[in-house]
Amino acid sequence: MTRTMRAYRIPGWGRPPELVEVEVPRPGPGEVLIRVAGNGLCHSDTAMSQIPESIGELIGWRVPFTLGHEIGGRVDTVGEGVAGLSPGDPVALVSPNSDGTCDYCLRGQDSACAAGLAGRGYGRDGGLAEYVLVAGTRHLIGLATLDPVVAGPLTDAGATSYHAVKRVLPRLVPGSTAVVLGAGGLGSFAVQFLRVLSPARVIAVDTNPARLDYVRDLGAHAVLAGVSDATVGELAELTGGQGAHAVLDFVGVDDTIAAGVASVRPFGAFGVIGAGGGTLRKPWYGGLPKDGEVFNFQGSTISDAREVFALADAGLIHSDVDTYPLSDVARAYADLEAGRLRGRAVILPD
Repeated sequence: MTRTMRAYRIPGWGRPPELVEVEVPRPGPGEVLIRVAGNGLCHSDTAMSQIPESIGELIGWRVPFTLGHEIGGRVDTVGEGVAGLSPGDPVALVSPNSDGTCDYCLRGQDSACAAGLAGRGYGRDGGLAEYVLVAGTRHLIGLATLDPVVAGPLTDAGATSYHAVKRVLPRLVPGSTAVVLGAGGLGSFAVQFLRVLSPARVIAVDTNPARLDYVRDLGAHAVLAGVSDATVGELAELTGGQGAHAVLDFVGVDDTIAAGVASVRPFGAFGVIGAGGGTLRKPWYGGLPKDGEVFNFQGSTISDAREVFALADAGLIHSDVDTYPLSDVARAYADLEAGRLRGRAVILPD
């Protein structure tokens, strides 16, 4: 008898996602079926239905597919040839896809793997369903202490922000300053990592007063409301006129990029992580920090994710979530877009 489940899927190119009934996948040799405990939502999900067919096919996406790339759950069924896993084992699924064989993967730089253009929740079936199928064990992380309901956001929002913080840690010596632009899901994790892993003074900037209250609770030393023409001056005042040693932009629009670059001191670093599509219209000479570094990336590595879970297991960082049933997924996305969440929105299968 064929089992079915509900899933939140993009049914076709240019069509909005909808909640539908689909078959529960069956694991073949080398595959593992995971029963989803919770799936975190991401701003990128809402833009996926707008991807044109020409771009989607170019990057290897197949429609229809189920959304959701921040997944925690338990092993349900293990396919032939898979060792080391048993039904009921709690796991998290590494969010970025990678093939494990290319030069980048072999160097531990799997965030740059070309296979990462398509994966669970972006071009392949993801976790906004009761079950999700995983090929092999490469992308599974066993959970020691964490509830799989709260684990999902650590695989993407947590690991991506950790990748950014790890990049700038060598610059964050005693007496240094780090600025986080955007205190949403990724930025709030970044504040936690900066406090745990560095001696830097942490300043968070956001337009939402509720988010600033939240990151202050997480340990931000100072907060600034909004990004405007005055922001650069305010950051200069908070850094004694010297600028920040590191600025991490989790928004990525014109205003945050301009303010961020202008607020970096010489020999400092500016990282743009947010996919806001912004630009910087300045000449490189005089427009960029002298002897500084400007970098960007997408996603994170498997090593990043494992290190994040080690910090969470040690109680050094935590994953706050606001839970919704799958039947109420549309309201969860609306609350995410409106900035009404405290933690990360996590969908629980009905």
